[in-house]
Amino acid sequence: MNFSFFQGRLVNHHDHDSPNYQFLGVCWERPRTYLTTPLGILFFGQFLSCIMDFLQTSEGRLFVGVAVGLVAVGASAYFIFSSKKPKVCLDPENFKEFKLVKKTQLSHNVAKFRFELPTPTSVLGLPIGQHISCRGKDSQGEEVIKPYTPTTLDSDVGYFELVIKMYPQGRMSHHFREMRVGDHLAVKGPKGRFKYQPGQVRAFGMLAGGSGITPMFQVARAILESPIDKTMVHLIYANVTFEDILLKEELDSLATNYPGQFKIYYVLNQPPEVWNGGVGFVSKEMIQAHCPAPASDIQILRCGPPPMNKAMAAHLEALGYTSEMQFQF
Repeated sequence: MNFSFFQGRLVNHHDHDSPNYQFLGVCWERPRTYLTTPLGILFFGQFLSCIMDFLQTSEGRLFVGVAVGLVAVGASAYFIFSSKKPKVCLDPENFKEFKLVKKTQLSHNVAKFRFELPTPTSVLGLPIGQHISCRGKDSQGEEVIKPYTPTTLDSDVGYFELVIKMYPQGRMSHHFREMRVGDHLAVKGPKGRFKYQPGQVRAFGMLAGGSGITPMFQVARAILESPIDKTMVHLIYANVTFEDILLKEELDSLATNYPGQFKIYYVLNQPPEVWNGGVGFVSKEMIQAHCPAPASDIQILRCGPPPMNKAMAAHLEALGYTSEMQFQF
């Protein structure tokens, strides 16, 4: 049977003269009038009877089967897509606590902290190149808040990691140094001015010093692990000693896995006897040799101790990099 609505009536194209289907049109046209009177109740009963008669036909059974199938498919699709949608955990206005589940000592003053998210499919929800605010207590018991950049991305589900260099007099360093597995860290975010879209520049030059490597690593990893992002990444990473180099294994792995897209040049102020990287402080000559030349489609990112940032800004200006070509984390 073939039905359609015409001027508020349900029309059966194959059985226009059927009393039952003519009645259906009447009920459809003025439902409120009939349903509020005793006669309307009687008519509504006949309406339901017509529906039941229709469902007993082969066309009715086919209609029910198709409807049930569509509902089942829709419900399944909703369940699948809603269950796969990751839960974002960060709150930009309020601190939320996350449990420390693993602490790995990388050197005498550097450790990697892994924090558990609420579910195995949860993600932190941190845009590329942005950071979080961490709250703790210093050695005097006073509250301290400091920004940190996770080394993980939202492709790492169920947890996030921080690589922390703990300084003897650092107030937040004390909090991390005292943390034990099972403790909780208060976190708020995302924070930061940097906004990245794949392909927004042809190439990045990165000038990092010490723990300033963490936002660079996050951006570089996001670019390199994206199948559609062909942005070139040129990183100069400066430290005092070889032991001070953070994430060296991970950085070397990126250089090995993406040789045509990622270049890294290490600089040490106090290098070991056998060393093939840069020596001293990052110079204009090093920037010229290892970073993309000034152009409208490149950008130089800077992150390091204040004296280094100041020196790098002067070098870049002298080399012809405009303020639009630079960004400091």
